[in-house]
Amino acid sequence: MKNIKNFSLFPLLIMGVFLVFASSCKKDENVPVLSTMEVTEINTTTARSGGNITDDGGATVTFRGVCWSTNENPTINNSKTEDGTGAGSFTSNITDLELNTTYYLRAYAINSAGIGYGSAMSFTTRQEPIMSSFTDSRDGKVYQTVVIGNQVWMAENLAYAPSSGNYWAYDNDDANVEVYGYLYDWETAMNVCPAGWHLPSDEEWTELTEYLADNAGGKLKATGTIEAGTGLWKDPNTGATNESGFAGLPGGNLFNENEVFTGVGDVGLWWSSTGIGLNFARGLLLIYYSGEPIDYNTSNLDGFSVRCIKD
Repeated sequence: MKNIKNFSLFPLLIMGVFLVFASSCKKDENVPVLSTMEVTEINTTTARSGGNITDDGGATVTFRGVCWSTNENPTINNSKTEDGTGAGSFTSNITDLELNTTYYLRAYAINSAGIGYGSAMSFTTRQEPIMSSFTDSRDGKVYQTVVIGNQVWMAENLAYAPSSGNYWAYDNDDANVEVYGYLYDWETAMNVCPAGWHLPSDEEWTELTEYLADNAGGKLKATGTIEAGTGLWKDPNTGATNESGFAGLPGGNLFNENEVFTGVGDVGLWWSSTGIGLNFARGLLLIYYSGEPIDYNTSNLDGFSVRCIKD
């Protein structure tokens, strides 16, 4: 009886060792550890985020991405992206959002041990541009206006002919004023906006472009191309969405030193009220082949377009 008893315990002992070994192996696998990237490029229906998986938990990450919801703790049962496999950083393009809505988002990663989540962060999609109109009492012309962030802008170039100062129709053709407005030298531009409005400073232009963030120039440019017969910009009109409602047009400019009109279809150039020394001033440049705005310094005798901003 004693020998039989000892024999029956031996396989149990072996099984116990196996279970301990298997259990210790399983403990080596944990859910991934990761962080959520900042949400950027927030538009009316899209945004961009991502994550960084710093520890795969000892097992291959088979799915990763971000998930989002209007609830504070989104999971993969809500809307989500799938952005490859493995550890490291990844970028996620978020689509099909509702405008002017607050969402919560976090990164996720899945391995054989389960699901790991990064911390949740919130963001609010942009609303559609708030458009209105303004009538210039000096000549009765009606301008479209738009709210962008905390600023109110004219959504058209100024086309007011002052009683004094220097201003020009592009190519000296009055038909261009209907489309592009006038080009003004800087001294005239400083005083040409109607009461209640003013020429924006360089700081106010910067506030605008920083509010629009990535592809700010594209968000400011009117859409379409001359070649396609749907716009006034040259092809490819890179990044143009006019998401801001600013409807920037390529009105060109006048190099007054040699009295040459140039750039219509290629560039839009607008004065700021910020002077540089005695003979130069800053402006904003948009160009057909880029979605990024450019700070531009030029002679204050040149002719640029004017966009007025509300006081």
